[in-house]
Amino acid sequence: MKKSLQARNNDLANTQRQLEILSNGIFADGELPTFAKKIKETNQFPLRPKKLEILQINLGYMCNQVCAHCHVDAGPDRKEIMTIETMQQCLDVIKNTGAHTLDLTGGAPEMNPNFRWFVEEASKAGIKDFIVRSNLTIIRANKKYYDLPEFFKKHNVHVVSSMPHWTRGKTDKQRGDGVFDKSIKALQMLNEVGYGIEGTNLKLDLVYNPSGAFLPGDQAALESDFKKALKEDFNIEFNSLFAITNLPISRFLDYLIASENYEDYMYALVEAYNPMAVENVMCTNTLSVSWDGYLYDCDFNQMLNLKVNSKVKHISDYNEELLQNRNIIINQHCYGCTSGAGSSCQGTVA
Repeated sequence: MKKSLQARNNDLANTQRQLEILSNGIFADGELPTFAKKIKETNQFPLRPKKLEILQINLGYMCNQVCAHCHVDAGPDRKEIMTIETMQQCLDVIKNTGAHTLDLTGGAPEMNPNFRWFVEEASKAGIKDFIVRSNLTIIRANKKYYDLPEFFKKHNVHVVSSMPHWTRGKTDKQRGDGVFDKSIKALQMLNEVGYGIEGTNLKLDLVYNPSGAFLPGDQAALESDFKKALKEDFNIEFNSLFAITNLPISRFLDYLIASENYEDYMYALVEAYNPMAVENVMCTNTLSVSWDGYLYDCDFNQMLNLKVNSKVKHISDYNEELLQNRNIIINQHCYGCTSGAGSSCQGTVA
């Protein structure tokens, strides 16, 4: 099993080094416009938040997988885990916020020892859409996780699952040997309790990330292909597919540099820039909370340690009014969310 960038003492484990790469080279010499310059051309600078709709909470960077594209740099060697004290602070905010969606992520959020307690408590808050982002294989990783489909069903959790491809080769290449077979078994277990089945109201969505240095294809076409292949080959059903662009940060940035694709990929992102996508990027309606309770404009800014531009920087000091009156922090990685049909944790945005 591979290790995280952090465990390998990789240069890019330092977020400052990532930001240096994104700010220099082809952007510093003017070969490509910075993201700030690009959105100024369409009078969209500075980016400002709209009404808060989604509170995305990262329960920890620990994961049972080490995926090649992971922007979190998650893995079994990552020990950052949200404490029950920080969870309680999040619960206090959930009960009082105007957000209608709670989105739990990681790493593998299920590996947090207080995950079930948190889900049980958060489900009492009456959130409209309660999402858990699962890598699927966690359901098969250990017997203590085998009942997760039933647990999710009990709390009417909306399961959003990573699935790079409907073929074993492409999935295992991105996520590790054996991941495809375990993912298929986990999807079948979710189907067995009603997830993804028409009329059950138990939502099961899949997330597709490209396996190389290219942008995702049309989301609707990909969804159709996934549904056809998974139904025919494994009798698996699901609701929707989200196509998400890989952002040039963390392990994907490491891959781009090692494969000498970084400049070409940045050119592709800039050339596919879509001002329409800027209107609905996730940072405008989402707030991201890290495992230690700090606040970020989005999950990607969290991984670059770019905290919100506000006096309120921690969940313990939460003030929605102050947070609404801020400018969103941007850098060149933002091109990943505004290329083509756009990209967010909820799929395409334009």
